[in-house]
Amino acid sequence: MMTTAKPLDFLWFIPSSGDGAYLGSDDLSRPADPGYFREIAKAADRLGYSGVLIPTGVACEESFILAADLAAHTERLKYLVAIRPGTASPAYYARLASTLDRVSNGRLLLNIVVGGSAQELAGDGIFLPHDERYDHAQEFFEVFNSLIQTGKAHLDGKYIKAHNAQLGLPPVQQPRPPLYFGGSSDAAIEFSGGITDKYLTWGEPPEQVAEKIAKVRKAAGPHGKDVTFGIRLHFIVRETDDEAWEAADRLISKLSDETIAAAQEVFAKSSDSVGQARMVALHQGRRDKLEVSPNLWAGIGLVRSGAGTALVGSPKTVAKRLREYQDLGIDTVIASGYPHLEEAYRVSELLFPELGLPGPHDQLRSTFGERKVFGGGGHGGNVKTASAS
Repeated sequence: MMTTAKPLDFLWFIPSSGDGAYLGSDDLSRPADPGYFREIAKAADRLGYSGVLIPTGVACEESFILAADLAAHTERLKYLVAIRPGTASPAYYARLASTLDRVSNGRLLLNIVVGGSAQELAGDGIFLPHDERYDHAQEFFEVFNSLIQTGKAHLDGKYIKAHNAQLGLPPVQQPRPPLYFGGSSDAAIEFSGGITDKYLTWGEPPEQVAEKIAKVRKAAGPHGKDVTFGIRLHFIVRETDDEAWEAADRLISKLSDETIAAAQEVFAKSSDSVGQARMVALHQGRRDKLEVSPNLWAGIGLVRSGAGTALVGSPKTVAKRLREYQDLGIDTVIASGYPHLEEAYRVSELLFPELGLPGPHDQLRSTFGERKVFGGGGHGGNVKTASAS
């Protein structure tokens, strides 16, 4: 099997609805706090991540506003923020996107979120059936893309009517910021073929990811689009495999069977997302079969909607699994771990060297050269003498 040598693009995650050390428990939980989000963003910026995903939903801070705040406190970090067709007009979203790209100096990435919770969509005033939401999104992005790329748009569509719409100020990125999208249904994949720059999948076993990639490439073919691919995963990386699996067990150690059952019932009743159903099918609400593929652990999906799997293991083990996804066509990873501040450090310090990605130590070396070498850290560390050369 081929092993792709090209480095992965590695993003982190801003837990804008709150964070914690345990799933399904208030013990050691952290509330949604803008100061904490800045800590994570500044750490990710320093640690070598290329960007961060800011989620969307009724429990989350608004992604555009939060990204604007975090961009002011970081230098290089890009921000993957959500466009949700139907919650605002395409003209308004075009102004939001252009302005955020301008004030961040071209650090905006756009994540298309059509939505999978009928209950949440109804609260936003969206009552379209599942597949029809993608027909609506198609018209939405016809207007949005025309505005942000040319400054003008006109459409008399079934769902969207925009008469001689205009955008006064263009984005920094040309022709527009990249569009990311994830969806597992046939309607979603068909939609992705003509719109998406980067298709995202949740962390499913490699054979399932390969099937999705093949379907998206087939859908993109008639449109002449060269779609690239990313994967959304949690990570539990420790110095040894045993330590990593112990950390995975600890993450759900305060999770009761009643909490799992209640969460699974909510997912079943409130969501018509095919991707969510695929996540649930991996574990079926059971604790005893959570390793659904080598080192791919579905414990997070017991109570968390959306991305519900983690890669668990030592740096060498996890890097090997990522290379398997990379050989399928994945070039981007959107990662997270609980709690997100500490795990951002662990993943960068332990995993990045195995992947050939630059981390904080590489940045220090580029700044200071090899003249200064720091060791130990704290009292009792093995302090190395700086070289005189």
